[in-house]
Amino acid sequence: MKDPRLKKLCNLLVNYSCELKPGDKIMIEVFGHQPAVAAALIDEVYAAGGIPFVRLRSEQVTRKLMEGATPEQYAVEAKNDSDLMRQMQAYLGVRGLDNLYEYSGVSAEQMALYNKEYSHKVHGQIRIPDTRWCVLRYPNNAMAQSAQMSTEAFEDYYFRVCTMDYAKLGQAMKALQARMEAADRVHIQGPDTDLSFSIKGIPAIICDGKLNIPDGEVYTAPVRDSVNGTLRYNTASLYQGKVYTDIRFVFKNGRIVEAACSDTARLNKILDTDEGARSVGEFSFGVNPFVTTPIQDTLFDEKIAGSFHFTPGSCYDDAPNGNQSAIHWDLVNIQRPEYGGGSIWLDDVLIRKDGLFVPEDLLPLNPDAFL
Repeated sequence: MKDPRLKKLCNLLVNYSCELKPGDKIMIEVFGHQPAVAAALIDEVYAAGGIPFVRLRSEQVTRKLMEGATPEQYAVEAKNDSDLMRQMQAYLGVRGLDNLYEYSGVSAEQMALYNKEYSHKVHGQIRIPDTRWCVLRYPNNAMAQSAQMSTEAFEDYYFRVCTMDYAKLGQAMKALQARMEAADRVHIQGPDTDLSFSIKGIPAIICDGKLNIPDGEVYTAPVRDSVNGTLRYNTASLYQGKVYTDIRFVFKNGRIVEAACSDTARLNKILDTDEGARSVGEFSFGVNPFVTTPIQDTLFDEKIAGSFHFTPGSCYDDAPNGNQSAIHWDLVNIQRPEYGGGSIWLDDVLIRKDGLFVPEDLLPLNPDAFL
């Protein structure tokens, strides 16, 4: 029997997130063994009058290819997939990974090669700017284990988060968007964190289920050379098959001049991927009221209520600060009291204290307005 929650999710993805129109071509890329998701999405695409194209990818096979891949190999693959991606009007990426650490054995050098010669060319330069896209995870035993929940409990949590009223959340985010676009200076304080930068003149973008599921953030970018101070992230990050904890950066005039964590050597190799990797391409408030606990999955963790993320690597085209890189690493700091607290000011106005918004026009973004 088909899970009615899956049909509801696929309907949201195709018709709300991707706004699929009759005749639109859509690439559905499924990572992991999730044929039921692919089949349900195909049904929704056909019902909307769209034309589905499907890629089923095995993480084990992808990892094996990455271990010995060459620039010449990626040049062929990137050209073929770029030619196909250019013909798409929409894209859905679904990851239901059996092993969250599948890429842990791939060297930092091979990871950098993949990001630079394939992912950046196909996704960074074509899919992200030129299609209506959305990416998401799909629940399985591995995700439930990472969240320290039973599979059934995690599935209930997943569908509750992913099918929430994103239109209502989007309306509540408009006041924050307006404040960010009117602001110049940002000041963030917390445990081992004292960071300042400018966001003057850079758009603020509402994320209400159109690009990610789950969603719930408002992002912009810092003026590239304006970032100064220290920042300690208090949320573990699973990146390229490896978990990094206790990440701490020191910034000087927009550059990460010191970086340390649980694996400082590998962290610095990532930051040395290219010239843009030591500058920041995104600053964002996480505001999803149903996402409260990190599960080592960026798509969830960066939306945590009371959090912000500050992202080494490439900026987005709709919030540009000129920084280009093959990486985009969303690293999260949660400022609720149980995580150490913290404050964010925009132009000397206290915007959020210990994870809760303070100004009256931003109170509808606090979790109590949704729960």
